[in-house]
Amino acid sequence: MADERSSRLFKRISHAGSFFTIKFFVFCQGFLQFSQLMTSSLVKSSISTIEKRFGLSSQMAGTVVSFNEVGNTLLIIFVSYMGCRVHRPRFIGYGAVLVSMAGLVMSLPHFISGPYEYDRSVTGSESTTSDICLPNRNETEVCTKSEKKETQVVVMLLLLGQTLLGIGGVPIQPFGISYIDDFASKSNSPLYIGILFAATTVGPALAFIVGAATLRYFVDIDKIPAADIHINSKDPRWVGAWWLGFIISASVVAIASIPYFFFPKELPREEESPQNSPSEAQNNDFLPGRSKEKELKDYTLKQFIGMFPVVFMRLMKNPILVVVILAMVNLSGMIAGIATFMAKLLERQFSLSASVANMILGAVNIPSGMFGIALGGAIIRNCRLSLTQIALMSVISMGLCTICDVPLFFLGCQTQTVAGLDLSGSSGIEEHVFDCNQMCKCSPSAYNPVCGANGIEYISPCYAGCTGLNIESETHKVLNYTSCNCIVVDGGYGYATPGSCSFHCSKFLMPFVTIASLSTFLGSLAHTPGFVLVLRNVDPEDKSFAIGIQFLMQRVLAWLPAPVVYGSLIDTACVLWQYKCQKRTACRYYNNVLFRHRFVGLQIFLEASCFALLCILYFMLKKKESGARRESGTSSPSVVQESAA
Repeated sequence: MADERSSRLFKRISHAGSFFTIKFFVFCQGFLQFSQLMTSSLVKSSISTIEKRFGLSSQMAGTVVSFNEVGNTLLIIFVSYMGCRVHRPRFIGYGAVLVSMAGLVMSLPHFISGPYEYDRSVTGSESTTSDICLPNRNETEVCTKSEKKETQVVVMLLLLGQTLLGIGGVPIQPFGISYIDDFASKSNSPLYIGILFAATTVGPALAFIVGAATLRYFVDIDKIPAADIHINSKDPRWVGAWWLGFIISASVVAIASIPYFFFPKELPREEESPQNSPSEAQNNDFLPGRSKEKELKDYTLKQFIGMFPVVFMRLMKNPILVVVILAMVNLSGMIAGIATFMAKLLERQFSLSASVANMILGAVNIPSGMFGIALGGAIIRNCRLSLTQIALMSVISMGLCTICDVPLFFLGCQTQTVAGLDLSGSSGIEEHVFDCNQMCKCSPSAYNPVCGANGIEYISPCYAGCTGLNIESETHKVLNYTSCNCIVVDGGYGYATPGSCSFHCSKFLMPFVTIASLSTFLGSLAHTPGFVLVLRNVDPEDKSFAIGIQFLMQRVLAWLPAPVVYGSLIDTACVLWQYKCQKRTACRYYNNVLFRHRFVGLQIFLEASCFALLCILYFMLKKKESGARRESGTSSPSVVQESAA
């Protein structure tokens, strides 16, 4: 009887072991990379909402986004060293758990902060007078120590979450690719890795779609009854449930991490397909993680770290490699800025809610970039392009991308007319005090925009001099504000309606989105060629290091500083800042034209720089190709093409 039980247990273990195959690992890895990228991209989809909720400048928001690269950059050097020495599936699982924890840490500011407070005239069935004109008002802003420290704690948690997110993501993709390449057949390895990259590209798009869905719910939906929420997503004071997406994505990543703790350190090598030809196997000899890892086992950590300066200097003496990396740095900087702040640009330019702006990016703009990346690789593979032809394709795509973005300078809305707003520079709240509202003693932190009957917007009913209001009896919502001293219509005091004055340039939205998506597609065509040009212009033994250095340079010179640079530039277009406890926080109003011009201008500058570097690269490769032809004594393009491939 005992022997039968042992036999059954052995069969179950054997059956379970056979379940953990390389194909199942590819499925798990694709799901994990997809959920990891969704988590990291949620920060970008929610960043403008986080700005508004916690009073952050765009520069600080950009700093939060860029901190994802800090932990990643600091530890990436150890991945190549550790990859051949550790239990890779288990380390991938540890990284996934850390990513899941990072998602929860990112949501913590919502739970440790008090309810979101906004200026309101009605709360429930009782009218309050916090934002209408009261000549006898005697209120001063009271700031407690906890309120002063709240923003600091929030920023620290966000930075911690982003750092953990970067550290957790370090082992996931490199270890996953090398594990697949070690135990997949040579014919199937490229297919499996291609599946991983395809799954990875879906993550950012879904992140913006998830962000669009969660931002439709009020931020404090878990703290206050829905009946007490008297604003909707179109109200400029609206803050969506930005934290909900992080909890969802953290849960998904936690589920995706489970199988990795059951995968063995080594899998049986997948059998080679009979159809695989020797030439195909030979073409895969330099995929990441195969022969290189065997060599790296012979190095100690100290020797391995000491190798990098030597290899780095040797590679930096390759002018073609340097030009390619610099071109990709400019392209990556442009992508990082767009991914972080394009949603905010759409919100401000066309008076869209954060939910709608995210939906546009997730459903239109990001998929066009994915298609461009895939098509660029397919063109190189199927057309068997030489290095010169690859460079020329990149030059054409970036040239068209740069030209395509020029119309974006002119497609947008003018800044709405706001009483006391100086569009020539940043103004203070004192410039909104006039004779008509001086006796109202309005709060300097008030923000409840109303549109006057005269077509002018005021930052609150108090600053419009409104002393009365009409309320809907059933919902207790404000219909309009009355007896407004600053609004003179037909010789008498006029009224104001809640909300900003509507824009009259929605006709520009579709052309803007269409052109921006076309530009993203054209720019993405040069993404895959950048990696191919690196791989084909270095010695075989340096390929892994060259790709690693390219990633490192792009992180340090593009992904890390670009969000901060874009955020700082956006802040220069602010014309009215919010102040809380005598400290400048988030921007209330931007000069829309200046915002658009500086954002698009920086984008075009980076694209033009990439284009110029690619032109230099093309002529360098053309000269190299001509020299090779003279040395070989032939002018046959096929010979040169085969040698390049």
